[in-house]
Amino acid sequence: MRSLHDIAHFFASPRLRLATAESCTAGLIAARIADVPGCGSVLQCAIVAYAPAVKTGLLGVAPDLIARHGLTSEPVSCAMARGVMALADVTLAIANTGVADGNGDGPTPAGTQCFAWLFRLGDQTHAFSETVRFHGTRNTVRTAAADWALSRAVDHYLTLDLRRA
Repeated sequence: MRSLHDIAHFFASPRLRLATAESCTAGLIAARIADVPGCGSVLQCAIVAYAPAVKTGLLGVAPDLIARHGLTSEPVSCAMARGVMALADVTLAIANTGVADGNGDGPTPAGTQCFAWLFRLGDQTHAFSETVRFHGTRNTVRTAAADWALSRAVDHYLTLDLRRA
């Protein structure tokens, strides 16, 4: 896993501007970047969208999308990323939704996290999503999910054909 310092400086190199829409991590993705001195050029905003009403009202996630796929789903995390990107006018949006412990989304296993990464490069938008299950205590899951989200953002950025962006 990359260090937070390396990730923050990687984001700064192509001048990526980051916004997060976080449910299960409750702002921890943004906080992890904010731990790095000089991150002000990267981190633009973070929205904690814990409640479904915030996902639908503030981020514009369609209620029928939640009804069809559940709160812990890649389609919902993708919609959250699109919503925060529109609000913040950034070049990178990271979103997550999930269950940290056994008290969450019905039959969804504890530790399940759904992520989305949305990059705006020039006039093109590139989206990635995935579901990962972490193990451990509630806060261990949240920390692992935040670090995963940031590290995978670098991985996804590196897969883009930047000659076309």
